[in-house]
Amino acid sequence: MSISIKSAEDIEGMRVACRLAAEVLDMIAPYIKAGITTEEIDRICHDFIVNEQHAIPAPLNYKGFPKSICTSVNHVICHGIPGPKKLKNGDIINVDITVIKDGFHGDTSKMFLVGQVKPYARQLVDVTREAMYLGIREVRPGAALNRIGAAIERHASKYNYSVVREFCGHGIGREFHEEPQVLHYFEPKLDIRLEAGMIFTIEPMINQGKRHIQMLSDGWTAVTKDHKLSAQWEHTVLVTPTGYEVLTLRQEEDFGRTELG
Repeated sequence: MSISIKSAEDIEGMRVACRLAAEVLDMIAPYIKAGITTEEIDRICHDFIVNEQHAIPAPLNYKGFPKSICTSVNHVICHGIPGPKKLKNGDIINVDITVIKDGFHGDTSKMFLVGQVKPYARQLVDVTREAMYLGIREVRPGAALNRIGAAIERHASKYNYSVVREFCGHGIGREFHEEPQVLHYFEPKLDIRLEAGMIFTIEPMINQGKRHIQMLSDGWTAVTKDHKLSAQWEHTVLVTPTGYEVLTLRQEEDFGRTELG
C-alpha cells in the first residue's frame, strides 16, 4: 500500500481546497428547507463553486456521475443523485461536497434536518457526528489506522446502530481517492501506523437498522436494505507532527480544529 505523504506546499493547497468545500456547506444551509428539490440544491452549489470560488465540482462527470454534489435523503446511505423530488418536513439529508482548486481536492459532508424531525432521526444524526469526532480524535503519528474505525464502531454500537462496510474514508490530495482506505469499523489487519503529512477523509455511514445495503439501478445510489434511516458526516483530516488538523472544519463547529497528541 503506497500512502502519499504530503509536502508543506501540498498541505497548503489542501487547506485552500478544504476551506472552500466547507464554505459550500455554510452557503447552502439556509436553502435546505421543505419544498426545495435536491436538483435545486445541486444547481445552487454548482453555481457557487464555479462562479464564486472559481473551482471545480469534483463529482461532476466523475466515472459518469451526472451531478456536482451528492444528496442522500432519509434511507439513502450515500451517493444520492440530485433530482426533482422535493424535500419535506421531517426529512434528514446528507449534502456531500468535493471541490477541486488548483489541482487539490477538498471533501466534506454534513447532515441537515428539514423542519420538525422525529427524535429518533435527530439522535441518529447526532450519534453519527459524535462517532466521526471520536474517530478524528484517534488521529496522531504512530497510532494504528484501525483505531479510527474501532472508536466509530464502539460509539455506534452503544445505540444499537450498525456501521456500513461497503464504503469507507480514503486518502485524498491531487487525486479524489487515494490510499489508505479508512474503515469505519475495527479491522485488526488494518494496523498501518499513521505518519505526519498523511491526509484522508473520515466519513462514517451509520444505519438505524441493519448494516446491509442495496444499490439502485442508477449504479450510484446506495440505500439501506431494510429502508431504515442512515446518516453520514465527513471531514478531511491532516496528520500533524503532534496530532491532527481538521481541514474542512466549518465556522459553526465547536469541535477543535487541531489537537495535540
